[in-house]
Amino acid sequence: MQALRAVENLADFRRLMRAACLRIGGLLNQTETGRDVGIAQPQVHRFMNLMEAGYQAIRLPAFAVNRTRRLIKAPKLYWSDTALALHLAGEDEPRGAHLENLVLGDLLAWSAALLDAPQVMYWRTASGREVDFVVEWKGRLLPVEVKTTARPRSGDADALRAFREEYGSRALAGLLLHTGESVSWLADGVLAAPWWSVI
Repeated sequence: MQALRAVENLADFRRLMRAACLRIGGLLNQTETGRDVGIAQPQVHRFMNLMEAGYQAIRLPAFAVNRTRRLIKAPKLYWSDTALALHLAGEDEPRGAHLENLVLGDLLAWSAALLDAPQVMYWRTASGREVDFVVEWKGRLLPVEVKTTARPRSGDADALRAFREEYGSRALAGLLLHTGESVSWLADGVLAAPWWSVI
């Protein structure tokens, strides 16, 4: 609380909050964000820490088998309250990142309710292939992809298939969450289901 009172420039803080809300679902680059909003990187770092400590911002870590590499890779940025993020960003219509944000909120709430809390991360390769969320629990991995479509296609499962190939028997069937009504096996080892029926 004392740290929050120490915010000496509310205009800078608000600008950074808005920039963060416009970047939900993206990789967090504090130097680039600071340059875009005209705030020095150390200040961005301090403000981001305050937002996270105040349960506003969420920095989602990257998944890697090597746990040291998880600490080095850039986190993805999300917001605790999806509706507030939409408002602060001044956006009229939700984007795909907002649905991701909703799903992440549910995953984190579920994780926090368990004694042996699963870790929720994201997966991204050097070539840019990405799975929105990876749930690691008791040595197993559940890859989750979120798509803002009511009719997912086989190609939407490519990243999930790649993840399962990479991690073999550790990976459970992939879960592709969509905005439609149907539940079906979209591809071998990839179940497609409405996001609201699963989380």
